[in-house]
Amino acid sequence: MRQAGRYMSDYRALRQRYSLLDICAQPELAVAVTLQPVDVIDVDAAILFSDLLLPFTPMGLAFDFVKGEGPSVEHPIRHAADVERVRVIDPREGLGHVLETIHLLRGELAGRVPLVGFGGAPFTMAAYAIEGGPSSNYARTKAFMYAQPAAWHTLCDRFATVMADYLVAQVAAGAQAIQVFDSWVGQLSRGDYREYALPHTRRIFEALGSTGVPTIHFGVNTAAILKEMAAAGGDVIGVDWRLPLDEAWNLIGNSAIQGNLDPTRLLGPEHGLFAAADDVLVRAAGRPGHIFNLGHGILPDTSLEKVQALARHVHTVSARSHGSRG
Repeated sequence: MRQAGRYMSDYRALRQRYSLLDICAQPELAVAVTLQPVDVIDVDAAILFSDLLLPFTPMGLAFDFVKGEGPSVEHPIRHAADVERVRVIDPREGLGHVLETIHLLRGELAGRVPLVGFGGAPFTMAAYAIEGGPSSNYARTKAFMYAQPAAWHTLCDRFATVMADYLVAQVAAGAQAIQVFDSWVGQLSRGDYREYALPHTRRIFEALGSTGVPTIHFGVNTAAILKEMAAAGGDVIGVDWRLPLDEAWNLIGNSAIQGNLDPTRLLGPEHGLFAAADDVLVRAAGRPGHIFNLGHGILPDTSLEKVQALARHVHTVSARSHGSRG
């Protein structure tokens, strides 16, 4: 999950001077923000500071962030004809600043921890393009998908083509693992996931297979489709907190697993936080292939000290259980 953010005072100070898109567009700033949590939290990897929607602008979908509301697409996709203005781009040109950030980060990290790059899965990218921003039910997206399936698949195919190329380029620039976020795919039924999302997501993981780097596949509220997500691809399947870790692992089979502490546990007392973390670790039962993580991103009101304490606790308990750092 994204590590940097509004729970950190250094990040808030930077955001008083720069917008999120300004930070993403300037490699030196994006490097500084990426390193903020690495410098103060005992994390095992650095997560590139970027945004899922950065490909939108060069692809012809202008957007910005509205304070308190999130991303807002200037001209959302609403009709089949609108899909034609979504361009397939060379990410090495349109997103070269992100690749430069990765290159600089590898030098700054100097082997301290590996660097994780990321991008969005086609369903989630298409959902943002059609809704024009966040939604509670993604009704516009699903109505478009059902009523105009040919246009839907064309749109997702374009996102899959660009994202596969973009993520392969991130690896070439120095990313040592890649996470694909399908943040909103939990809105789909199992049958709809198989028909409208899985083939496009699978294309991205197939392209990444040639890079040799580990891949992570994550979505929110995906308990009903975990088996299908594992079939779509990913060496590691990320799971949120709604399903106990051991039950989720049984569903995804032989894949490794990432998760799955409820982020709101960081807002409660420390004894409850540690007990919840221990429950995740107990359910992992020492089985190889578990990456301890939150089940979604760190909430803005979270105390940095709680995040630091959680990282120390997980490492201590894991070392005690496995005889080495977990």
